[in-house]
Amino acid sequence: MTMATTQQDKPTVVCVFCGSVAGNDPVHMETARALAHEFHKNNVQLVYGGGTKGLMGELARTLVSLSGPQAVHGVIPRALVRVEPGYDNKREGEKPTESSGKSAERTIKEPLDKTALLGESEYGITTIVPDMHTRKRLMAEKVMAGGPGSGFVSLAGGFGTIEEVMEMTTWNQLGIHHLGIVLLNINGYWDGLLSWVQSAVKEGYIGADNGKILVEAKDPREVLPKLLEYRVSNGRMDLDWGQE
Repeated sequence: MTMATTQQDKPTVVCVFCGSVAGNDPVHMETARALAHEFHKNNVQLVYGGGTKGLMGELARTLVSLSGPQAVHGVIPRALVRVEPGYDNKREGEKPTESSGKSAERTIKEPLDKTALLGESEYGITTIVPDMHTRKRLMAEKVMAGGPGSGFVSLAGGFGTIEEVMEMTTWNQLGIHHLGIVLLNINGYWDGLLSWVQSAVKEGYIGADNGKILVEAKDPREVLPKLLEYRVSNGRMDLDWGQE
């Protein structure tokens, strides 16, 4: 069996960046649910930031309810576990409670500099990592190991969401990965970012080909076809990062 055949046989893995709050317009929560249904219909595995609130929580919880906990893998820094609902926020040295079920499975006892894998819950399987850099690298690695149609998608979100999207876009430009990045642009949420990209192309700070690395979708049903159809930019750098 060739490596190409092996890659074809792997499941599609999509990392979704999105807000940890619901926002003011209910359409974004509806979009998260709709995207989960699209993933379920197409046997897509979700990687996300491990949050239990807002768009993050809605997306993960909906997909778990449809496809089961093995379809969702959250990756969250330990510092955020302390403030995120749905985790048993035990400090090191404390004894875990004598309970059973999900809360016991999600007790965190490992030191701050270690990685911990939690049991299944309504949000899927969760990996606790030491820091934000480890989180982003692990999420990207899981996507890069996926089959055809794997890539990155962004729903609405704030500073963290746009930072993650732009880092994956930069990694694509630098040749670290070859996967698509789709902005799910509901009600024009990402119009400002898309306009900035075109302005940067016009001013010569982004090449015309690289200005197409970010792909726009306006409906959840467009996301997976756009990832499957994605072709790398002719302007991306052909650098050897030892990963592909």
